[in-house]
Amino acid sequence: MGHQIIPYITEAEIKERVRTLGRQIAEDYSGTDVLLIAILNGSTIFLADLIRATDLNLTVDFMAVSPFEEGGGVRILKDLSVDIAEKNVLIVEDLLDTGNTLTTVVDILRSRGVNSLKICSLLDKSAHRTTNVPVEYVGFVIPDRYVVGYGMDYEEQYRNLPYIGFIEYTED
Repeated sequence: MGHQIIPYITEAEIKERVRTLGRQIAEDYSGTDVLLIAILNGSTIFLADLIRATDLNLTVDFMAVSPFEEGGGVRILKDLSVDIAEKNVLIVEDLLDTGNTLTTVVDILRSRGVNSLKICSLLDKSAHRTTNVPVEYVGFVIPDRYVVGYGMDYEEQYRNLPYIGFIEYTED
């Protein structure tokens, strides 16, 4: 079985939405410092564009976690390199799906004594959500389909696409 990529969100649409998100974040955090925490690997391209679109005094760190595991836990593959106690934290995520993994990450970060914690997700697959995760900044709400491009992959391919597309399986 083969597959093809069907374009869904154009490069221009992504750029415009990221600029809008950057302005909203800068306005909401005006006069404060903010630490952006990118969840690796898919959010790296979104993070790079978002920090250029956000006129703020900000710092960046990264975290990598395993997919949601049976039994309710996640495994931290790469933890933060800075102390986040008493900081304003904004988690930057590429895609919010069920919300299970992100809920656990939020709990972990809150337990470290943050001043505030908000979430910015480029894509929100809210129809697939199984957990109530409050997301303050959303780029696009998308249907329950597998997406690639703009940092997101299928078997480690397609991260470099400048747009977001759906994978459509073919009878090849």
